[in-house]
Amino acid sequence: MKYDIIIIGGAFAGLSAAIYSSRQGMKTLVVTKDIGGQGLLTTDIQNYPGFDSTSGFDLASKFQSQAQLYGTEFVYDEIRQVGEENGHFVLKGVEEKYESDALILAFGKTPRDLGCKGEEKFKGRGVSYCSICDGPLFRKKDVLVAGAGDHALQAALYLGTVASNVYVTQKGNRISGSEEMIAEAKSLDNVKFIYESEVDEILGDKTVNAVSLKKKSGPNEELPVKAVFVEMGYIAKTEMLKGFVDMNKENEVIIDMNGNTSRTGVFAAGDVTNIPYKQAVISAGQGSVAALSAINYVHKKRGMGSVKSDWKFVNLEKNKKVSA
Repeated sequence: MKYDIIIIGGAFAGLSAAIYSSRQGMKTLVVTKDIGGQGLLTTDIQNYPGFDSTSGFDLASKFQSQAQLYGTEFVYDEIRQVGEENGHFVLKGVEEKYESDALILAFGKTPRDLGCKGEEKFKGRGVSYCSICDGPLFRKKDVLVAGAGDHALQAALYLGTVASNVYVTQKGNRISGSEEMIAEAKSLDNVKFIYESEVDEILGDKTVNAVSLKKKSGPNEELPVKAVFVEMGYIAKTEMLKGFVDMNKENEVIIDMNGNTSRTGVFAAGDVTNIPYKQAVISAGQGSVAALSAINYVHKKRGMGSVKSDWKFVNLEKNKKVSA
């Protein structure tokens, strides 16, 4: 399917861009591995305007809900290749291909892969990198969280509200993370920690149905689960952009004050860019700038007038009824 604007990345820059793009009537798609990105690592944000204190999880969820209210579509995929063909952009994910008139790069850092057998095969078929995105798909089923620290604990806490049982692997003989979150996770009867173990292989047919756990001592243990949620932190993945847009020596995308990259029709925002200040509020602001620039690019291609700011009134009650 072809879109007006595709946004790669589902954190604050990408979600902000989606809100602005959709509000102006652009057919908008966000392609991302998760919602919130590195913001999910922050349990207490105290410097985002309008909030005395909020978690990255809650803030990202509000951004996504608002974007969906204006019509943004979301696909949970990992873009492997970007290119330009016949005046539009073509993106290739793990299994699908996407096309658009304009492209916004807003992925910052992306979730790190687990690196075990079967992971690649079952991406999108039970292997997920976003508990809030895919958790509801496994309601009343057994799932596993592979990771460590507060990020894994936060995923386990959320999944504990929807899944039957949530297993959490720990390489050591103790739980890693903040004492508060550890205590909260331990208080849930359906969250179970598996010590001195890690995922050796993800098993299944068309979808995940089990994992093989490598134990510190003894043979591997097979555990029946319907999903594996990978929580291994984040890594910058800009290799696919080499030769496509100009980057600096840190492999950050170089942009101007309007979010333009070196390639016409491609814009960028957030931590993936060469802007030195990496803050949620700055990423969100950059996302709106990139979106307005992308909107004007699409308008110009179609012989339409430019947009200088977003004062458009949208009937939210009508949108709520449509999305319900």
